[in-house]
Amino acid sequence: MSKRFFDEIWGHSRGRKPRPGFESIARWIRETPKKELRRRQDSAEAAFRQLGITFNVYSEEEQAERIIPFDIIPRVFTAEEWQSLSEGLEQRVTALNMFLDDVYGERKILADGVVPSDLVLCNPGFTPVVNGHRPPHGVYAHICGIDMVRTGPDEFLVLEDNARTPSGVSYMLENREAMLRLCPELFEAFEVEPVDGYTDALRAMMQAVAPESAPGNPCCVLLTPGHFNSAFYEHSFLADNVGIELVEAADLVVDDDIVWMRTIEGRKRVDVIYRRIDDDFLDPLIFRPDSMLGVPGLMAAYFAGNVTLINAPGGGISDDKAIYSFMPEIVKYYSGEEAKLPNVETWRCREPDALQYTLDNLADLVVKKVDGSGGYGMLVGPTSTSEEIEEFRAALKDNPDGYIAQPTLDLSTVPTLTEKGAKGRHVDFRPFVLSDGQKVTTVPGGLTRVALREGSLVVNSSQGGGTKDSLVLRPESEQPS
Repeated sequence: MSKRFFDEIWGHSRGRKPRPGFESIARWIRETPKKELRRRQDSAEAAFRQLGITFNVYSEEEQAERIIPFDIIPRVFTAEEWQSLSEGLEQRVTALNMFLDDVYGERKILADGVVPSDLVLCNPGFTPVVNGHRPPHGVYAHICGIDMVRTGPDEFLVLEDNARTPSGVSYMLENREAMLRLCPELFEAFEVEPVDGYTDALRAMMQAVAPESAPGNPCCVLLTPGHFNSAFYEHSFLADNVGIELVEAADLVVDDDIVWMRTIEGRKRVDVIYRRIDDDFLDPLIFRPDSMLGVPGLMAAYFAGNVTLINAPGGGISDDKAIYSFMPEIVKYYSGEEAKLPNVETWRCREPDALQYTLDNLADLVVKKVDGSGGYGMLVGPTSTSEEIEEFRAALKDNPDGYIAQPTLDLSTVPTLTEKGAKGRHVDFRPFVLSDGQKVTTVPGGLTRVALREGSLVVNSSQGGGTKDSLVLRPESEQPS
């Protein structure tokens, strides 16, 4: 008998009886003909292709640009589940910002030995140039995408933190737009929390973190590397929907530590920059001198307090998976509470005992680079060949500090449209969290990524994954009778 994973609609009943509160969505899946579901899904993907909602796979030469496959069967969260999740996310992101503010300031958490100093100060993600500079309102991670997985009814685990330039929010918004158009009966049967307020919340957050010198209506822009970037569609989409200018480096100039935007009407002062460029490329005078994507003098304007950068430079250290492994301790240190959202159990291979355990159990573990992303540079032991395992064994011995290991989790499944009808496929989840120094806002929804291949645990779009809409139900008192 095949392994029984927790299914978010059917529980462990294998399609016989839905979980309480999921009867209506189960009935919709059962009663909507497979051909009709396929027609709607094809319509959504055709619209995405027409809109240009694509991403680039740089490692593939023949078809480098493609749409992310979309699945028409949504994921559903109850109001109670979402309340618990949002509380945990608020706690985590608040602690994350306090950690960043501390390690670039007084470094109390390092002095108290909660996190090893060398893990922070010698980390490639640590940015010494911003030491001692506190960003406006003390916020480093204005926009976070917290990757999560689920293993049971109440078991939600954080997989990693994304506090540099988290992407995917455009898919969340476009997926919802497609579902409203193609499956209106679902939104008549359920009262679903809207996600389209994200762009208003993003604009409000950007205005709230403007420098004190900014006028009452600060000028905000989105800085993109350009149309060759894999997430350029999202950059253009967000700028258009937030109502701000989309700019490239050539559109900006720094004069007397003030950032100006070139327009047909002359120069206009810029107060807030939502940058979708990594730290290394932001300013060739400070970081990589060969960068053609950044703006010379941008960091001088930032240090002078004349512009806010979203997210703040230096926040990338919190994306490091070795730092991630200390997040339960980080949360407790700054909040005085246990973490409401636990981490996945993690072995830091920099520690001799953890390294030995990992080497002894490679066939059963997931091993990741501490600075890896996109599903690359990762070993999934149970699905790897003996040759792949031995290659990772050599890499671990050569550079143990560069890896962490985690158990192979029994990820939850959600019914997904396949050639054989609705079948369970593994999913993860990326909710988006905004911080302005006064409040933390979690959008009631997020990006659900689904592993479309049967049995696969890899959900990344670059590795063959797709996306689903994520419906957060309003409380039962607000549901139609």
